[in-house]
Amino acid sequence: MATQDDVRLICSKLPGASEGEERFGFSVESKGKPKGFLWSWAEKVHPKKARIVNDEVIAVVVPNLTAKELILEPRPRWSVEDPHYNGYPAVLVLLSEIDLAELEDLVVEGWRSKASAAAVKQFDEVEGSP
Repeated sequence: MATQDDVRLICSKLPGASEGEERFGFSVESKGKPKGFLWSWAEKVHPKKARIVNDEVIAVVVPNLTAKELILEPRPRWSVEDPHYNGYPAVLVLLSEIDLAELEDLVVEGWRSKASAAAVKQFDEVEGSP
């Protein structure tokens, strides 16, 4: 089981990652602009009303739709479906159902998708990744 505090801890290790101010989410600066890689999900509770933020679920960017398909193919218990995200490279994660190692892998991959090459290189040097 993961929490927003776990997400914060993971993001604190990612160069350039910063938490949003208006609602839960993280971005990283790339080419002088903040690029969101993780945010709380806004759920469509009623078809004729505005979406409502559901802090129990986060959206995490993935590199592309093929990666999304591979991640969701086994239908992990933590995944949430929303037609609004069809065709968009992000997965919806129910925090109470994902283990910390899998969450960290997803968050780091989301950050890598938006971070600059310099930030990724810095992270890889510290973490000992290839």
